[in-house]
Amino acid sequence: MSATMNNVEEIRNRVILGEFGVKNVHTTDFPGNYPGYDDTWDMSTFQKNFRIDMVHVDESSMEFDMVGIDAAIANAFRRILLAEVPTMAIEKVFIYNNTSIVQDEVLAHRLGLIPIKADPRLFEYRNTGEEMAEEEGSEIDTIQMQLKVKCSRNPRASKESSDPQELYLNHMVYSKDIKWVPIGNQADVFADANIGPVHSDILLAQLRPGQELDIVMHCVKGIGKDHAKFSPVATASYRLLPEITILEPVEGEKAERLKRCFSRGVIDLEDVNGSKVAKVVDSRLDTCSREVLRHDDLKNLVKIGRVRDHFIFTVESTGILPPDVLVTEAIKVLMSKCQRFLSELDSTDME
Repeated sequence: MSATMNNVEEIRNRVILGEFGVKNVHTTDFPGNYPGYDDTWDMSTFQKNFRIDMVHVDESSMEFDMVGIDAAIANAFRRILLAEVPTMAIEKVFIYNNTSIVQDEVLAHRLGLIPIKADPRLFEYRNTGEEMAEEEGSEIDTIQMQLKVKCSRNPRASKESSDPQELYLNHMVYSKDIKWVPIGNQADVFADANIGPVHSDILLAQLRPGQELDIVMHCVKGIGKDHAKFSPVATASYRLLPEITILEPVEGEKAERLKRCFSRGVIDLEDVNGSKVAKVVDSRLDTCSREVLRHDDLKNLVKIGRVRDHFIFTVESTGILPPDVLVTEAIKVLMSKCQRFLSELDSTDME
């Protein structure tokens, strides 16, 4: 590669955002590509450079930095969070009575997408064979739920009222109406688990007097690769850490315009000898909109890039499991995949 040593580090470690394109998007630090650089993978070097920094965590979401890995590994971790961390979700819906205006299949689909608060680590996968498909679930692989609601008129409603909230009883069916029906010894084993829908205010159907729902549901363990209802996250994404470099001093009115070109909190103005000078405060907050490149007198004063191996992860849980637990489980899945791959290599060598 015909690159001078001065810009080799930039090519290796930075993604540069230009006016008409993005440069250095591909990983190039593989062995032998750069004279004078030993890019052979080494465990001790990886352990020295790799780190995870927690930025924010609460009961529903978390943000953390994963530094010192390749984009392929970061993306594998993201995909595992989306599609391969197991959860419990409604799989079978037995509709004994549905006189609402919502069709059976539409109602069953809505029920299947409700997040169920149950720890999937305490359950087994159901066997999917033809013989087992006809059998009912057991306490180790199935959670049974019931929805039984009937709408009626409110005898205490005034004759002049036209408000459905006052005229009818049980006319709005919410996820809170879904009740857990223990199977076998589940009542004792999961006495403190509080199994049920994560959110109590999900509207399922609207009824009118005489209409009713009588439904039994079976929840099973599954992964998002089979169906999106098993995905434990509302979103799991990453972005590269932005890096903004001011190449030469920007003062006065130019500094004001430069500040407005970036997200709030990225650029600040400091007073230097009575003049306002722009400085980078927190490039992490930037969305990399490249707005500054539209200004002819500013675009050559700033360099916008991203750090190639610094990933800012955002994980938002559906509420089934806390986000820190989801990350831990995703790491376990990735480790098991690596172990399976190593086992396959060993068996191939033996043959």
